[in-house]
Amino acid sequence: MPLKMRLARAGSKKRPYYHIVVADARSPRDGRFIEQIGAWNPMLPKDAERVTLKEDRIKHWLSEGAQPTDRVLRFLDKAGIASRGERKNPTKGLPGKKAQEREAERKQREEDAAAAAAEAEAAKNAPAETPAEEAPAE
Repeated sequence: MPLKMRLARAGSKKRPYYHIVVADARSPRDGRFIEQIGAWNPMLPKDAERVTLKEDRIKHWLSEGAQPTDRVLRFLDKAGIASRGERKNPTKGLPGKKAQEREAERKQREEDAAAAAAEAEAAKNAPAETPAEEAPAE
């Protein structure tokens, strides 16, 4: 049976409170679980004690093969129970495809406007220097 250490939501509407539980991976999020091993109250200020963990039970379930979810692994890493590897996603901060296309179009318009302004400036100075041609006589 694949075991997961994950969050189970409790609390009322717009007032979340989460239990950290060990559950079968196939059971629903707020459904049946094997054991409650901690709690997380995100409504408390960040400097308060937001996360409570039962370290001995967590170590027991880790030795049994329970896999923590990413959020639970963050809590365990901060408590020094388990280590969370550094993640690298170089494209996370980049704008989406359409936004990149709009940015490229905007830059192209700016370059075209600058080139047109330079041509207009050159055309403005050029006619004063060249002599005008005479019309042919009939």
